[in-house]
Amino acid sequence: MILHQLIDYDILRMIWWLLLGVLLIGFAVTDGFDLGVGTLLPFVAKTDTERRVAINTIGPVWEGNQVWLILGGGAIFAAWPPLYAVSFSGFYLAMFAVLLGLILRPVAFKYRSKRDSARWRGNWDIALFIGSFVPSLIFGVAVGNVLQGVPFRFDPADMRIFYEGTFFGLLNPYALLCGLLSVAMLVMHGASWLIVKASGPVAERARSYGSVAALAVVVLFALGGLWLYFGVDGYRITSEVAKGGPSNPLLKTVDRGAGIWFANYGTHSWMMIAPILGLLAPAAAFVAMRARREIATLLFSELSVLGIISTVGLSMFPFILPSSFDARSSLTVWDASSSHATLFIMLVATAIFLPIILVYTAWVYKVLWGKVDDAAVNDKSGHAY
Repeated sequence: MILHQLIDYDILRMIWWLLLGVLLIGFAVTDGFDLGVGTLLPFVAKTDTERRVAINTIGPVWEGNQVWLILGGGAIFAAWPPLYAVSFSGFYLAMFAVLLGLILRPVAFKYRSKRDSARWRGNWDIALFIGSFVPSLIFGVAVGNVLQGVPFRFDPADMRIFYEGTFFGLLNPYALLCGLLSVAMLVMHGASWLIVKASGPVAERARSYGSVAALAVVVLFALGGLWLYFGVDGYRITSEVAKGGPSNPLLKTVDRGAGIWFANYGTHSWMMIAPILGLLAPAAAFVAMRARREIATLLFSELSVLGIISTVGLSMFPFILPSSFDARSSLTVWDASSSHATLFIMLVATAIFLPIILVYTAWVYKVLWGKVDDAAVNDKSGHAY
């Protein structure tokens, strides 16, 4: 027996759908508060010392947190090649803007303190804000477009992929609403981190802005759900599903209609846990912020991120990228994956290396735990940004 046949093809596809969700949530929970802190920087810190306090709360961990983004991109490339091809070509300009932001951010971290000049540092602080805000917005805009369907199609003759949309077509009202939700969610998460890690005026201002962001998350998430139900067509497979069949999206038929994205919750009631978390967790984070419960604030913020992202994945299942141009070309868990052998080899590698990453990350956070204050950033040892 060939080794990879120990696990059925359909089960491997489900495992990799779950792993993709884990990687995306891991990125949002870890690097998400980095982006939130960068977005909040001009508002929570008024002096150079205060800005250094905010920056140094994420200084030791931001590089490691971006590993989750690399893992997520690698998983899409290797496990879901058509998804990678469509998203990285159709969203090319948007991805390029995200890449510029993610390049600008580390450069700002490294260069802002190289010169003792207020103008120099101020310019790099603006760069840090832009490099945090722009990706936060675009990630949400991308999710909003995925929920509505992306204009692409497959050529039946040779399975070539054609993207039929434009960059400005991505900037539609529902996608922008999702972008605002993404920014609010990550600002809340960044504020929760600052409340735990910073001290003095930085933490107090973070509590104020984070409270507003938490309420915004509740309102925007609820509004987005209502809009999704009444104003955005969902997708469902109407033909027989070959869960262990070939990766050919054109072998199925797909129907579109209002409210379809909510059908999974009627079939599997346990899935309601995700949207309930998405609504209640940010509300609980708001209460914890006002009650000055630091660890509880961060925990509820993380649960909010988990609930909101899980809601998207569970609502769309088994779709991972629907097509608004040709519904039959939509990509699903069952027809857009790599081969059986490839998924199995990747699973073995993941089973080895993902626990190592988790253990190392937990150890780093344990070693670097504790508040950052004025004394820490003014320490002459040179370790602070």
